[in-house]
Amino acid sequence: MIVIGCDHAAVSLKKAIMAHLAEQKWDLVDIGTDGAPCDYPDVAKSLCEKIQSGEAEKGILLCGTGIGMSMAANKMKGIRAAVCSDGFSARYTRLHNDANVLCMGERVIGAGLALELVDIFLETPFEGGRHKRRVDLITALENNQ
Repeated sequence: MIVIGCDHAAVSLKKAIMAHLAEQKWDLVDIGTDGAPCDYPDVAKSLCEKIQSGEAEKGILLCGTGIGMSMAANKMKGIRAAVCSDGFSARYTRLHNDANVLCMGERVIGAGLALELVDIFLETPFEGGRHKRRVDLITALENNQ
């Protein structure tokens, strides 16, 4: 299952991504917003809680730039959120960092590119190996705070 959320700056992009993923038969959970003004940290928290509980495997967070969502999401235990605006970053954040949340900005990229990045992110497996040790080091940093 994929959970997706946005603030009021990225409603159009969220709708485009949801339609795209529905065509591909992904199970989706939409945590909002549908346009009402909201605070992006609240959206990020709701989405991350679904990943933490195991209800969702990965998430997609959208705002104007993707930066605020990623900052908020990365405060949550077990979350590795990455802002991506190119295919190389979307691929390697999965291969090497085992990212579980993709963040993007509607004011930064268009829907066509965003759909490509979503596909790359969701289809790319974690490579493991030497990268697992590094992800474990990130987890250790998080656990020692």
